[in-house]
Amino acid sequence: MTQAVLIRNADLYAPEHVGMRDILIAGGKIIAVEPHLENVNIPGMETVDAAGRRVTPGLIDQHIHVTGGGGEGGWASRCPELNFSSLVKGGVTSFMGVSGTDSMSRSIENLLAKVRGLTVEGASGWMWTSNYAYPPATITGSVKGDLFAIPECLGVKIAMGDHRSSFPTDQEVLRLLSEIRVAGMLTGKTGFLHVHCGDWGDAIFDPLEAAIPKGIPAKHMRPTHVARHPQVFERACRFAKMGGFIDITTGGGCWMGSAADALIAALEKDVPLDRITFSSDGQGSMPRFNEAGEMVGFGVGSIDCDLEAVRSTAEKIGLDKALRPMTATIADALGLTAKGRVQPGKDADLLIFGDELELADVFMKGRRMMQDGKVIVKGAFEA
Repeated sequence: MTQAVLIRNADLYAPEHVGMRDILIAGGKIIAVEPHLENVNIPGMETVDAAGRRVTPGLIDQHIHVTGGGGEGGWASRCPELNFSSLVKGGVTSFMGVSGTDSMSRSIENLLAKVRGLTVEGASGWMWTSNYAYPPATITGSVKGDLFAIPECLGVKIAMGDHRSSFPTDQEVLRLLSEIRVAGMLTGKTGFLHVHCGDWGDAIFDPLEAAIPKGIPAKHMRPTHVARHPQVFERACRFAKMGGFIDITTGGGCWMGSAADALIAALEKDVPLDRITFSSDGQGSMPRFNEAGEMVGFGVGSIDCDLEAVRSTAEKIGLDKALRPMTATIADALGLTAKGRVQPGKDADLLIFGDELELADVFMKGRRMMQDGKVIVKGAFEA
């Protein structure tokens, strides 16, 4: 059973700035959040003095290649799997596993196994079924089947507007959205189409926008990597103002500079803050192509860029707003009702930061994973 913990003297961002609070954790849940908690006596309880440091919800990253991405450069270019301690060091307490270009050696069954493994180790994990391909690659043989039978599956991923995609037609996209919507209705999951966005904005957003007047709400459509190309970004901002959510990648390139710059640019275009999310593309391949479309190099994405994005965004609009794309907003967007906020009844996923927003402590479902900047709980095969 998870040990009870009382965090005292926390400068709480829940993610809104609440001020000084004591936080009681027991059974993996937040039990109480009060200005001062008196006479708390739980056997074995640990007391942590935050000493006025900032305490926030854990980050939620909806796009991590937990089984490793890549492969575009041949056999030696397959990216390594994610280690559990990388989640801890990145402050990511909840995640969604995703597959990418490689639909041959990276199976969806392997993705599910990795998501479950990281969850056993202490994080909270879900997944997108399929990868870049259309028709989708699934475990049960259908999109409806995966959403119905696999609790961790919240939606389906495809690629659009990208030379590595399968170039689905508008009708095929509409049919897939309809299947997702019906499966969501039957399972209570909502159901989402998570879209890897390439560089051709019209090829991505024309089919999505065309589906809305046909009865498919924008809430089912989740384009990501929307700030890598100017035309895609313009169309994404328009889509968000129609009621959709858009996802800015914290790593892997942004045509205007950084994820923080992209968020500010979206706000300046009157996109509501609560329609914008962040994700890392962690463990994904970062290929570089020349003008002829030939790959000339590649790297591996890191989830450390999530904390960097929060810090740089906080400098521009304040920490309370900077946290929202990876806490309350993404929790609401995915229907993760126990996540994203520091409130009684929510999961005890908490981060404690130092004066310079350096990560000091991490709690996942009430269990301390980092203490004083050092990872104290590692994965099964980590030294």
